Amino acid sequence: MYGDEGGALLVFTNLPDRDAAVKLARELVAKRLAACVNILSGCTSVYRWEGAVEHTDEVPVLIKTRASRYPEIEAAIRRLHPYELPEVIAVPVVRGLPDYLEWVAEETAIPIG
Repeated sequence: MYGDEGGALLVFTNLPDRDAAVKLARELVAKRLAACVNILSGCTSVYRWEGAVEHTDEVPVLIKTRASRYPEIEAAIRRLHPYELPEVIAVPVVRGLPDYLEWVAEETAIPIG
């Protein structure tokens, strides 16, 4: 729609609690790195870490942005996330309501000046 580097991107991460999720969401939106961040209800994640099977209650977060802002989002997540190795997964949005995708593009444009 607006080029590969500016195309819409959905970034997933999980945080240990709602307060950490809200802090991340507010910073990403305030800095125009994300147009919208959904903070979902809690989930239980089961994974292997350092040789042991673990399970942890977490708060999933969905970040709507443009592909060109991904490096800044990854840096913000690394800076604000309390985990040693946070989950950060990004998937391109291949279809969506054109007006919504345009809004995402406008809200995540790099401000001039």
